[in-house]
Amino acid sequence: MTQPSRRSGPHTPPSQPLLAGARVLVTRSPERSGALVEALGEAGASPVLLPLIDFERAADQHALDVACDALAAGAFDWLVVSSATTVHVLMEKAAERGLGLARLVPSTTRVAAIGPATQRLLESGGLAVALAPAGEQSAAGLLEVWPGGGRILLPQADIAAGTLAEGLAAAGGTVTAVTAYRTVDYPAAAERRLAVQPGDGDAGPQPPSYTLLTPQTAAADIAAGRMAAVIAASPSAVRRISALGPLAGCKLVAIGRSTAEQAAALGLEVAAVAAEPTPDGLVAAVAKALNPP
Repeated sequence: MTQPSRRSGPHTPPSQPLLAGARVLVTRSPERSGALVEALGEAGASPVLLPLIDFERAADQHALDVACDALAAGAFDWLVVSSATTVHVLMEKAAERGLGLARLVPSTTRVAAIGPATQRLLESGGLAVALAPAGEQSAAGLLEVWPGGGRILLPQADIAAGTLAEGLAAAGGTVTAVTAYRTVDYPAAAERRLAVQPGDGDAGPQPPSYTLLTPQTAAADIAAGRMAAVIAASPSAVRRISALGPLAGCKLVAIGRSTAEQAAALGLEVAAVAAEPTPDGLVAAVAKALNPP
């Protein structure tokens, strides 16, 4: 049975299929790809899934707990959140304390967010986002609008680049950076895996049906010209896409500048970069990649 759309934000299906017949490889897990798969389908594409990365709880839970207790006690002027996955971690930490997210973060602590999905998830938890990049949704974009100074809590991935922490410190902030989660190959160990909750911003619900490929099958399809495009949603994903082998005629689409820069560093040609890191933004980027001006 076809499920009703539960994607967040307005969306108008195209009058003409932008991607009619195009087979597009989505490198997210099913539970994190529902809205993107739906948007690609509405544009006429045939999305297939190859989950390449997953997320586990941080190995050092004590350090994270200390940081969260200090956050709840009002020790920080700013909480800076750079991914929706970090919001899930904070929600878990709040729940462990018998709190909602809005109670974990005192009203005296302002919240900065990178990315529309991150912002929506924070707001769904009852937090007001005081600062977000005006343009590019990245560490560099946030630093462009950062007011400077302050005591800052920065929970982030274990593999996060130092750009944001170093930039905040250079702007006069006292930065407490703590590992919130680990990025690992898919699938994560079941006992440590971070689950995505329903209503996760741009992730959307898991598709009601989907085609799941193995890396070997995806590589064979790419080599045989049976894949029109592949979407990389993070620098970690693009590193694993590179390991599949030459992309030949398969167009690489990046979700943002840092992902595109990682691809370039690996010698991969990026056909298009999404103007916005959203399902609609990615669909538009795939269309641009497959139909260059």
